Amino acid sequence: MALDPPTMLTISIALAAAAALYLAIEWRSVRESSLLYWSAGFATITVGCTLALLRGVGLLFIGIWFANGLLVVAHGLFLLGVLRFTQDRISRAWLVIVLIWFALLLLPAGPEWSKVMLMTNSLLVAALTLKASSLLQPHGQSLSVGAVQLRYVLLVHGLFYVIKAIIAIAPGTLIDLASFGGLIIQVSLVEGAMAIMLIALSMTGTVRYRREERIARLAARDPLTALYNRRALEVRAGPFFKEVSNVRPAALLLIDIDNFKLVNDLHGHAAGDRLLVALSEMIRAVLPERSLAARLGGDEFVILLSGASREGVLGLAKGLREQFQAYAGGAVPTPAAVTLSIGVNVFDQAPASLAALIEQGDVALYESKRAGRNSIRFVERQVTGGEFS
Repeated sequence: MALDPPTMLTISIALAAAAALYLAIEWRSVRESSLLYWSAGFATITVGCTLALLRGVGLLFIGIWFANGLLVVAHGLFLLGVLRFTQDRISRAWLVIVLIWFALLLLPAGPEWSKVMLMTNSLLVAALTLKASSLLQPHGQSLSVGAVQLRYVLLVHGLFYVIKAIIAIAPGTLIDLASFGGLIIQVSLVEGAMAIMLIALSMTGTVRYRREERIARLAARDPLTALYNRRALEVRAGPFFKEVSNVRPAALLLIDIDNFKLVNDLHGHAAGDRLLVALSEMIRAVLPERSLAARLGGDEFVILLSGASREGVLGLAKGLREQFQAYAGGAVPTPAAVTLSIGVNVFDQAPASLAALIEQGDVALYESKRAGRNSIRFVERQVTGGEFS
């Protein structure tokens, strides 16, 4: 089968339609809105390539101007999909592309019309594609393999259209849009078919990675407070302990809410949940850099502080306790005050395990509870004297 322009257009129609359907099916399972924009982009290419075939029967306005306009629209949809994926915004000035395209209707018919049309079309597609590629550059974090692949596929695709625009206005270049005349048009059709496949695969890989990343993130978080759960804390505790030394001690704070059952009994479990969320937000607000926080379960929380000192730990614990007591007293008043008991374990050597460290902190927490609650107790081997209130 000869790869003449009508044949290449037919292949592009089939590939674009398959890509549109494939991305739409992916959206049904992933529910990532960017997939809908990308699917719509490929559907637009399908329609555009179908209309392009009509120039062979003399419908030049639809087969040339309208078909090429849909190509620009398709790449605009690709850009919108990338914007949704990266959660970025661009200026409304990009809408001037629509005005530029309509301005082509004012061009007088003549031998140079095809060149101007092809150059303008190529520059508009290049601008949209290169902008989409630039948005996929990493901002403080590495990109997934799929996102990197999509970035470079769009970059190469955009640069191809820049070169295409330059060649289109080169002296002596043969271009006849009405009959697909000229080598540059045939090469463009081949590149378009290849780009459809590569872009579709890259887009799917990009979104799949985000889905897997989201699933992993949800699996590591407590569903109510969004703090780490115990399993995730154990995974992250290993690297944390490696940084502990005599010059950089660390501390574990084991936190338990006093009289939490009263909140559930008097105000309902929804109020208890709101109290847990409020405490998690307070912990997150005071958490220093390179430190970790998790909800162990129920009304028990744990903090691993990096670069801790006795004075610093005590200041953080007292501030957290006072803030929580003031909030709970106003939000969920109870006959007995809803407060925090905190057991603290300061250490300058990596412990045998996180479980062993928590067990030692639990002894101090028990001492705090037994001493009347609403207090802070240090593990005695680390700090003598015991209670601070």
